[in-house]
Amino acid sequence: MLAFISARQAGLDDPLRLRRAESTRRVLSLELNKDRDVERIHGTGVNTLDIEPVEGRYMLSGGSDGVIVLYDLENFSRKPCYTCKAICSVGRSHPDVHKFSVETVQWYPRDTGMFTSSSFDKTLKIWDTNTLQPADVFNFEGTVYSHHMSPVATKHCLIAVGTKSPEVQLCDLKSGSCSQILQGHRQEVLAVTWSPRYEYVLATASADSRVKLWDVRRASGCLITLDQYNGEKSKASSEAANTAHNGRVNGLCFTSDGLHLLTIGTDDRMRLWNSSSGENTLVNYGKVCNESRKGLKFTISTGCDPEFAFVPYGSTIAVYTVYSGELITMLRGHYSTVDCCVFQPNFQELYSGSKDCNILAWVPALREPMPDEDAEKQHLNPAFEDGWSSSDDEG
Repeated sequence: MLAFISARQAGLDDPLRLRRAESTRRVLSLELNKDRDVERIHGTGVNTLDIEPVEGRYMLSGGSDGVIVLYDLENFSRKPCYTCKAICSVGRSHPDVHKFSVETVQWYPRDTGMFTSSSFDKTLKIWDTNTLQPADVFNFEGTVYSHHMSPVATKHCLIAVGTKSPEVQLCDLKSGSCSQILQGHRQEVLAVTWSPRYEYVLATASADSRVKLWDVRRASGCLITLDQYNGEKSKASSEAANTAHNGRVNGLCFTSDGLHLLTIGTDDRMRLWNSSSGENTLVNYGKVCNESRKGLKFTISTGCDPEFAFVPYGSTIAVYTVYSGELITMLRGHYSTVDCCVFQPNFQELYSGSKDCNILAWVPALREPMPDEDAEKQHLNPAFEDGWSSSDDEG
């Protein structure tokens, strides 16, 4: 660490290297924080979490009971032991509460004054944070599994929605209607996510074993259908052509630079793709247990070198290096299946939600104080000091 600081002061090194090194060290030391509790509000499992990107202070959670809770993660008490309090919630008594399980919650990317939620009750709701009233409601014919707003869009306000229908719906916040439909999947769409690099590029995952990349400006729409065999098997077997997994694909996540896409399927495999060429990078993560029948919410770190993937794995969270596939550790603390996790990049913290109704905070371990030899000498008892002297005058 001192070498990084010295090189930075001398202008010999990029200041970002120091930040990446410390962020990486902190992620590698993640542990369950026994001093920080997240107030338990949900009476059933926690399906989805999201931390707003503006301040990194407020967190949303959505549960199987249809309840949405807003938490303040800030520690105002300044005490080491504290509880992240729920500021407000859309509870069962709220007139506009979701009737069934909330599958996805997301903050509006540029302002904490608005957030979105989608549910098995076939609706997507746009909420005013200040009044906790829905500003708009989109209704669909089938169950809603996932939705996502682009974190970088400046020229559109589209929300991509994956439902029980094989068609991907694009809802426009400006017009208040579904402005576009993307056709190409054959079964329900379990996960959708916009690229953090290109505002018009969308990735979708389906129960038909396929993952598609779309440019929503194009009439044909679909740019690439990802092929796990990189075209090698398509000539021999048409059935295996252009499938990303050998089962339902229920998880998607771009790396923070948008250059790679990570997918997970019920074939117990996770795959890393080049998002420009659609090539399977063939990184081997080993068996990644995935028994979820719906969308699986996993996340990738930001600002580390290398980057890490945090993947719900039964009642634990598996931590992998994204580009080498190495399993670093398993975070244990939940009593039941983990359904979601979200990374807080400002402080390298992780929050996870589970069917045990709890939200747990995972934080970097504190550094052990290094022994200071000079300080030890200053506090040394005089009786143990070396009394030897080389002076000729002393007898």
